[in-house]
Amino acid sequence: MFVANRMTKNPVTIAPDASLDDAFMAMKKGHFRRLPVVEDGKLVGFFSDKDLMRVAPSPATTLSRYEEKSLLDKLKVAEIMNKDVISVGEDATIEEAALIMYDKKIGGLPVISAVGAVVGVITETDIFKTFVDVMALSEGKTRLTVLVDNKVGVVNEISGIFAAAGLSIDSLVTCKQEDGSYEIVIRGIIPDTEKIKTLIEEKGYKVVHSVKFD
Repeated sequence: MFVANRMTKNPVTIAPDASLDDAFMAMKKGHFRRLPVVEDGKLVGFFSDKDLMRVAPSPATTLSRYEEKSLLDKLKVAEIMNKDVISVGEDATIEEAALIMYDKKIGGLPVISAVGAVVGVITETDIFKTFVDVMALSEGKTRLTVLVDNKVGVVNEISGIFAAAGLSIDSLVTCKQEDGSYEIVIRGIIPDTEKIKTLIEEKGYKVVHSVKFD
């Protein structure tokens, strides 16, 4: 799964010489939290609601609304935007984008084409939605967690159990534990959970959790 398939395409952008009031109104109108800053077709910065909050008057200010607007009009986006922009290519995988955001502790990334044009924005919300879609959490599937040792052939054997029972596996994810063992998380339509649990445990594996998402 690639960033290009999950990002917000053709994002609203703003120029570096735009006023903060212009940026505020653009974010408010589109319900955005971030705006790529573009000059001559190239990404030069990234502007977020946090940048705006850093310089906006406090709610306790004695400034009039006219004075507040005048202040925001005087400041330009280029003065407070993040110039050290971290971006991601549209051909990157969704996992790469998630890892960058996790490592850098940021909530969104501008997405760049091969020629350097801004073609989208990918955010933590897009990552969460991808997770929900991949795990099919909204489709009433059953989730089984199986604890296994780290050995060759485990996934093949467990998938064989499902095949022999006439069941399909919609998704299967492995997660390494601190002791070197693995949790295998399986999702699918499983009419008789207890039956498949018994078949798995008869092969020497332990089903440690099961739940159905309605």
